[in-house]
Amino acid sequence: MPQTVRLNHAPARAPRLQRLLYVEDDPGIQAIVRLTLEELGRFTVLSCSSGHQAVTTAAGFRPDLMLLDVIMPEMDGPATLVALRRLPELATVPVIFMTAKNDPRELADLREMGAIAIIGKPFDPVTLCDEIRDAWAAEHTPSA
Repeated sequence: MPQTVRLNHAPARAPRLQRLLYVEDDPGIQAIVRLTLEELGRFTVLSCSSGHQAVTTAAGFRPDLMLLDVIMPEMDGPATLVALRRLPELATVPVIFMTAKNDPRELADLREMGAIAIIGKPFDPVTLCDEIRDAWAAEHTPSA
C-alpha cells in the first residue's frame, strides 16, 4: 500500500478576523451595518459616529480591521485614516473604505492610501461580511 507523504507546503492561513472598528456618521446605515457585522458575521464591533470619536477610542479597542465611511462631516474617512495611522497601535491595521463615490481617480486615491478593499454603497447586507472576509484573506495570502 503506497504511503501518503505530506509536505508542509499548505498556504498560510489568514489570522482570525474578529474585532472591527466601524466609523459611519449616518445613524441608520451604522445600525444596519453593525447589526449585520455582529449577527451575520459574528464580529466584535466598535462603532463610532465620527472620525474624532474613532481617534479617541480605537487604540484601546485594538481592532483587527478598520471599516471607514468616506464621506463624513468635519473629518472624512481619508482624514480619519491619516489620524488613526499616527497611533502606534493602529499604524498597520488594514482598512476597508465604504463609499457611494464611483469616480475612478477617487477610488484609486483610496487604494493608494492603503485600502485593502472598497465596498460600494449601497451595499448588500447579505454579502457584506463575505466581502470583508474575502478582502482580509486576500491581504493575508502570500503572493506567488
